[in-house]
Amino acid sequence: MIAADTHVRVARPSRDLAAAERFYVQALGLAVLWRTTERVPGEHDLLMVGPEGGRWHFELTHDPEHPLEPTPTVDDLFVVYLGRPADQELIDRLLAAGGTRVPAHNPYWDVHGVTVADPDGYRLVLCSRSWS
Repeated sequence: MIAADTHVRVARPSRDLAAAERFYVQALGLAVLWRTTERVPGEHDLLMVGPEGGRWHFELTHDPEHPLEPTPTVDDLFVVYLGRPADQELIDRLLAAGGTRVPAHNPYWDVHGVTVADPDGYRLVLCSRSWS
């Protein structure tokens, strides 16, 4: 059984880690928890982002020797439950950082939030509902 306080990492490829950092850190407000600082042959470049002190994070990877093209689907979602409508200022920052506002594949998310594709095409939903 997995406990509620178990740490979780979600990993996925990115074309451009600097663009991902602008989107998730500078615009959304997550923290850089770790990054590779030097190029090591045979190893991936990494950017780990998440909330300070949180129990989850994204590990965004880039393999310069054998790059993967991200292949998000319309239902690959990262949902943030804000408990209120998303501020227009936040949406504007995400768009300025390379995001694209898109209609949700599932209309539920358009009723209860805003969907923005990140620079790699993965979808972030800013949900106005609370999770409880």
